[in-house]
Amino acid sequence: MLAFGNSVSAQTVDSSDPQVLVKSVTQQVLDEVHKQAIDPSDIPRIMDIVNRDILPYIDFEHTTQLALARYWRTATPAQQQQLTQQFKMLLIHLYSGALAQLKPDQKIEYPPMRVAPTDTDAVVRTIASTNAQPVEIDYRLRKTPQGWRVYDLNVMGAWLVQTYRQQFGETIQQSGIDGLLRFLTDRNQQLASGKPQ
Repeated sequence: MLAFGNSVSAQTVDSSDPQVLVKSVTQQVLDEVHKQAIDPSDIPRIMDIVNRDILPYIDFEHTTQLALARYWRTATPAQQQQLTQQFKMLLIHLYSGALAQLKPDQKIEYPPMRVAPTDTDAVVRTIASTNAQPVEIDYRLRKTPQGWRVYDLNVMGAWLVQTYRQQFGETIQQSGIDGLLRFLTDRNQQLASGKPQ
């Protein structure tokens, strides 16, 4: 469901416009899928694509801050760093799973959008379709010194940050920041070992 990556270095992708960025990197990963379908069991290849082609365009720290909401300010700098790293690992697994679902006949449409030069936040809407029902996937980006970066994702009406914010808040209320860190670490270990979710 998630088609967001590229097969060239981060330096060669135009990140000065949010829609151009999403279009460019999406097309690159679709081109790679067209050349050779992704085998969902080929974890090293999937992880390589995610690490090389998707991660440079994601603002993980901003995503983590938003997901933790007010609890981010109560975490120590060390906890903030660990939370960002563990949440990043969780999202890598999410992206890897989505990438494994891509099919060679995947098509992406981009409804027209306008971005003013002064805008610092934007939503790029896309419609992903194969032979199945079209799926709307929206990317929320913010302008950084390095160019536009994705920090949130909406699939079929569910924004990633909002979904995790509720879950993280409940976990912190029950067992504190350290409890959330334990939860994320355990979850990542389960996913890395291929155990049932």
